Amino acid sequence: MTGRIRHCSADNIYTLSPTCPVCGQATAVAHPARFSPEDKYGKYRRLAKAP
Repeated sequence: MTGRIRHCSADNIYTLSPTCPVCGQATAVAHPARFSPEDKYGKYRRLAKAP
């Protein structure tokens, strides 16, 4: 167990477990990615996200 809050998108609950205790699906880390002003790949990430 890592100790970081995780989120189940199916049930919309938060847990510390890597799997959801309600539905059994994998959970995702609920924290955003770390920000760096010297982000080398930010341009490409923004292009991929654009509609």
